[in-house]
Formats: sequence, structure tokens, C-alpha cells
Amino acid sequence: MLRFTLGRLGIAALVVLVVSIIVFGLTHVAADPARAMAGENATAADVAAIRKAEGFDRPLPIQYGEWISRVAVGDFGRSYLMKEPVLGIVAHRLPVTLTLGVMALAFALAVALPLGVLAAVRQNSLIDRIALAVAVLGQALPNFWFALVLIVVFGVWLQWLPTSGADSWEHMILPAVALGYYATPALMRLTRTGMLEALGSDYIRTARAKGLLPPSVLFKHALRNAVIPVVSLAAVQFGFMLGGSIVIEAVFSMHGVGYLAWESIQRSDLPVIQAIVLMISLFYVVLTFLADLLNGWLDPRLRVAGA
Repeated sequence: MLRFTLGRLGIAALVVLVVSIIVFGLTHVAADPARAMAGENATAADVAAIRKAEGFDRPLPIQYGEWISRVAVGDFGRSYLMKEPVLGIVAHRLPVTLTLGVMALAFALAVALPLGVLAAVRQNSLIDRIALAVAVLGQALPNFWFALVLIVVFGVWLQWLPTSGADSWEHMILPAVALGYYATPALMRLTRTGMLEALGSDYIRTARAKGLLPPSVLFKHALRNAVIPVVSLAAVQFGFMLGGSIVIEAVFSMHGVGYLAWESIQRSDLPVIQAIVLMISLFYVVLTFLADLLNGWLDPRLRVAGA
């Protein structure tokens, strides 16, 4: 297990390094940091003075080395617009986005796992057809359009739930559903496929021949093996949800990291954009790493193959 963990840790560190290079390079290609810092009304002389004073005229690899060394100790610089440390700005908004992501993932798993198990147990039945319809519909609908539909139906017509803000758990319901439904089809289909393979395995037939009760065969033996790939996919989907929160937070006017990213992109606030993209990537890498460890613990064959 130690070799497996160290191997996955090395891959995760390499991914973080590559992501940091891409983030830094793309943000400097997309916008001129000196121009963004000087503002719209600055003259060419002002921009040139800022470029020289801040060291933006140096080669990009040197600037990257200085930036990543500061990031390594938690210093993401200062926002061009808010004139405050970026880390504090992002940390203030992060709880809203994390709460939204956790609730969206919980919604997706709460729908996908039972529906996937039922579709496998009742293969080619009405439930299986409903699960297939949910999968197709869920992947076909853009989440911003689905979010607007939820606002109109549950916020305007029925007036059951608030349609903007993040002041209470009730404000999180509609955004969590809008964000989580997109992950539901993939999780549900993977659960169904895994259950079908598990239920057709020899060890399940042996368990039934030994007289074990159907719930024990289904949940203790079949589901445990079927859920292994779902764990990895759920971790990946959670990373997608944190990234996808940019659209949902904008639709529901939630002041989280996603909305902050949207504001920063509009105003070319490069330090904030770099920090948000890198942090979301770090979450993504850490979650994938933890999912790999959990899969290795559940299935010893993965530890042998990955060592």
C-alpha cells in the first residue's frame, strides 16, 4: 500500500506542477498584467512604467519561478482591483462554493445510486427505462437553462424557495439541484453497469447458493464491488462541480468563488483568476488522489497493478 500511495502522490505532484505552468502561461497570454494593473484610462507611459516596476518585462520562466515560489508559501499576491491579498479574498468566498459542491454531489449520489441499483435489478423493466430517460435528459439539458427553469417553477410560480443569495440552506437547494443533476446520469449509468457485472459474477451465484438473503447479496457483496468505479467518478464530478459553479453562482447571484471568478475574468484581475483556477485544480487533484487510495483499499488488485 505504501508503494501504491507514493506512486499516486508522485503523479498528483506532477499534475499540480503542469497545471500551475498552464495557468500562469495562459493568463499572461490572455491579458497584459501591466495593462490590467494600470486600468483602462492609463497611458502607454504609465503601462510601461508599471511593466518595468513590477518586473513584467522579464522572461516568462523567471516570472513563473518567482510566482510559484510565493504560491508555495500561500502568497498569491494582491488583487489589482480590490487591493487586498488574494488568499483572503478567495478564503472568504470559498465556504459558499464548497457547501454548494457538497450539496450538489450529495443530491447526485442520492438519486444516482438507488436508481442505478434498481435499474440493474429490474433490467429492461419500466424502472430501467425511466433511468435511461433520466440519463439522456440529464446530459442533454444545459445546466444554466435548467437553473432558469427551476427559478421560474419553484421560485416564481410556486414561491417555495428563494431564487438568489446564499444566506441559508434553503438558498442552496435550487443551485445544488441545478449543479448536481448534470452528474447524476454518469453516476447512475456506471452504478447500473457495475451492478449488472457484479450480479452476473460467480461469487454472487455462490452467495445465493449458500442461502444468503437477497439484501445481503445485493448490498453487502454486489454493491461493494460495483461502487468502486463510482467512487473515482464521484471525486472527478466534485471537481467538475467546483469548476461549474461559475455558471450556477452567476445565475443564482451567489457570492462564492465561482462568482468571484466571473467578476475577475470580466475585469482581468489576473492574480485572483490564477489563484482560483489553481485552487480548484488542487481540489480536483487531491480528490482524485484520495479516490485512488480508497479504490486501492477496497480492491487489492489495484494496489498490485499500480505498485
